Formats: sequence, C-alpha cells, structure tokens
Amino acid sequence: MSYDGNGSRERSRERGQVAIEYLGFIPILILVAMAGVQVGLIAYAAQQAGTAARAGARAASLEPGTAQEGCENAVSDWLSVTCEPAEGGDEVTVTAVVQIPSIVPGWEFDDARKTATMPLDSTTD
Repeated sequence: MSYDGNGSRERSRERGQVAIEYLGFIPILILVAMAGVQVGLIAYAAQQAGTAARAGARAASLEPGTAQEGCENAVSDWLSVTCEPAEGGDEVTVTAVVQIPSIVPGWEFDDARKTATMPLDSTTD
C-alpha cells in the first residue's frame, strides 16, 4: 500500500460525493412519504364515510329529516360530508359522501361513498 500524499483529499471528495447523492435522493423519499400519508388519508376518509352513513341512518330512523345532522356530527370537523337519505317501506338507507383531501398537488381522488340501512323506529308513530 503506497501513500501518495492525497489520502485525506480523496476521503474528503468521497464524503462530498455521498452528500450530493443523498441530496438527490431526498425528493424521492419525500414523495414516498407523502404518498404514504395520502394512502392513510384515503383509508381514514373511507372509514369516516362508513361511520357517517351509520350515524345518519340511525338518526333518520329515529327522526326523519335528521340524516345530514347525524352524518355531520359523526365525522371529523375538517372533513366535508354530505348524506343522501332514501326511505323505503319500513327502513331508511343513507349514503354518506366524504371528500378525500389531497396533500400532493395534482393528485385528485373520487369521493368516498358508504351506505347504511336501518329499520324505521315504529315507536314514533
């Protein structure tokens, strides 16, 4: 092994090259992390839509016309939800639609839709 006097300079260049390679990889890591968070938001919105549909159907089965209020009370305040009740016979079906928020610019998603059916309360007649 011979020493040419440039050993420390070589190691310094290698360290600088590694730092530049890491800097080039950071945008990819950020994009992967944002995609992971986005997938979590999609799952959360779908879960909240199911909860809203059940709460809206429960509210509408007890008192007609209260499906939207029941839906809104069941989801997080920062999510947008609309409920569409449909009565038929002795039951009510509510479809909750929750808008999926996007954290990545340019990525747009369809709304999360869930449906729940509850029997109408016969004691209110």
